[in-house]
Amino acid sequence: MSISSVWQEIELPAAADWVEFEHESGVVLRRPTFWDGGDTYRVRFAPPQAGRWRWTHGAEGAGESGEFEVRPADSDEANPFYRHGFWRMSPGGRSLVHADGTPALLVADTAWALPWRATPDQVREYAADRQAKGFNAVLLMTVQPDMRAVGPRDRTQDEGFAVGFEDLADGHLNQMNVEYFQYLDVLLDTLVEHGLVPVLQPVFQGFGWKGLDVAGTVVPPSEYAAYCRYLVARYGARPAVYLVGGDGSGHEPQTAAGGAEVHAADCYGQPTGIHYRPHIRANAHQDADWLDFQWCQTGHTGEHVPERVADMWRNEPVKAVANGEPTYEHTGRTGMAEGWWQGHEAWSNLCAGGTMGVVYGAGSLWQWRLHAEEPGHSEFFLAPGAGWREAIDFEGSTYVGMLGKILDGLPTTDMAPDWTRTISGRALSTAEGGLIVYREDGGPVMVFDDTVPLSYTIVDPRDGSVVATGKRDTPTSPIPDEGGAPRVYLCLPDL
Repeated sequence: MSISSVWQEIELPAAADWVEFEHESGVVLRRPTFWDGGDTYRVRFAPPQAGRWRWTHGAEGAGESGEFEVRPADSDEANPFYRHGFWRMSPGGRSLVHADGTPALLVADTAWALPWRATPDQVREYAADRQAKGFNAVLLMTVQPDMRAVGPRDRTQDEGFAVGFEDLADGHLNQMNVEYFQYLDVLLDTLVEHGLVPVLQPVFQGFGWKGLDVAGTVVPPSEYAAYCRYLVARYGARPAVYLVGGDGSGHEPQTAAGGAEVHAADCYGQPTGIHYRPHIRANAHQDADWLDFQWCQTGHTGEHVPERVADMWRNEPVKAVANGEPTYEHTGRTGMAEGWWQGHEAWSNLCAGGTMGVVYGAGSLWQWRLHAEEPGHSEFFLAPGAGWREAIDFEGSTYVGMLGKILDGLPTTDMAPDWTRTISGRALSTAEGGLIVYREDGGPVMVFDDTVPLSYTIVDPRDGSVVATGKRDTPTSPIPDEGGAPRVYLCLPDL
């Protein structure tokens, strides 16, 4: 009996810690189970192949078992994660690809507080906006991390928030409120339905929501690891990225414990990494098997600092890198990092080596401030006169999302910064020998390598419009542009 199509989550009752799923070809995937209240345990599984699957749980396969048939994805499937599979790391470890090898580029928004503040209706509105703009991921703190935060347990009241663990205020993760995670199921389902990957941070180690003593540096590493396993069990049969370190040094014992647990529990190989505070060297656990990526943070004061990404690019062994938190738009004061600042920041970081992708953030959005006058938040991080709804309309988000639209479908896998084939602007070379150049003010691009394809397309990165196409006469001929506006130049084979 066909009950699912490839890569779409199914749920079964469970009576053991693990359930094995075996495909008729002999491929075996093992998924952890999770508690869902009372005496209820469940397992969730996303079949990566069509055909007949058999599931077994219990001691050495002696327990319950069953079979189901999986059909291929529909030919008109619009969600890329159901059509091409979940994200994993590229062969060279520098970027993302889907399970079938299709190139991917993370274009993430920062809505840290959505899990404990937002309602389903709000998330539907938010997700539709971000999908339309070109985003495909959202950074989330999975629980409110501040141990001294207080407020009503009501997402619709000022300073209210839902509570994931009763004992988090004491630095522990043992007393789970399962209703919180059942509610979170609905919110994350909505994000995934809109092609937005939840980037799951277990318990923050840095500023947190209001800077009131985060639990992520206090929780015993064993409890942190157990919670990471729970996140993999509950949410790992759908698109996910695991951010086991959040806004810390990366050397907190919780980070390594969580990373190792995710690596052991996740049968899909979805990306796992660390997001650092601004004032740190971002190379903790660089040689760990569980680590796939490193994300720096350039702070919140409005400087462009792509050098931080370039510095991480040189770390070895190779890991994917990105600037996980540029300055939030309008944070602290109106005009901070506004508008095209965000577009320039995204393209600059990408070309400096942040080839895993780009990230955007807005003041008042990341806190999920309920309305423009809600009290109780740090003024330094708020956008004046804005709640979450006003913040999603800030201009800069359009430009960051546009980067994803412009590069969608292009050969971005394992592309690398290139300062040798042109002296104009910031450049990337693709694995197939193509060249992508970004110049903030446009103008002609001198080319100094006869392997660069002669054909070119010039795009305005502010709106994605093609402003020119053509073919250079000779390998040393410049790519022509009169200048005066931001430009992206694409010289790609078969473009």
